[in-house]
Amino acid sequence: MVSLAVALGLRAAPLAATVPNYSPFFLGFHFFFAYGILSSRTLKQWYSIDHNESPRYDLAKYGDAAVASGKITKKQLDMLKRNESAHANAVENYAFFVGAVSFATITGVERTLINRAGLTYTIARVAYGAVYILIDHPQWSQIRGITWWIGNLSCFYLLYKAGRKLNYSAN
Repeated sequence: MVSLAVALGLRAAPLAATVPNYSPFFLGFHFFFAYGILSSRTLKQWYSIDHNESPRYDLAKYGDAAVASGKITKKQLDMLKRNESAHANAVENYAFFVGAVSFATITGVERTLINRAGLTYTIARVAYGAVYILIDHPQWSQIRGITWWIGNLSCFYLLYKAGRKLNYSAN
């Protein structure tokens, strides 16, 4: 087993060592992160405004009534709405990450580069989710856009590397 520094290409691998591809870990983590951790159902259940018969419309249908009754505050309702948006964005972005990682793996992009891009994407997407949900200040919320671009640029990097592999192997 090689060290994390070797798997990320930060340190040279021993001669007989094979650098692992952590793509399956990253893909599994981001599926769970998008569909589980960022799911708004948990927070809505915490505030007792989750309705299983139509959970996608809970906040639109019951949010203002929950605020009016004092069950939650307007600030909490706004946070729940941002949570739903962060969840939707993570689900939408997951396909791009799957495609980039899969394409890079299939074309033989170096494992250290795939691991590095996967770790960059992971850090950026976790920061994106936290910033989206927790920060409601207009200026500080700009960090969300920065983290979104960092995550997507890591996917574009993998696609670029995969494209170069395809073009050089065709000659």
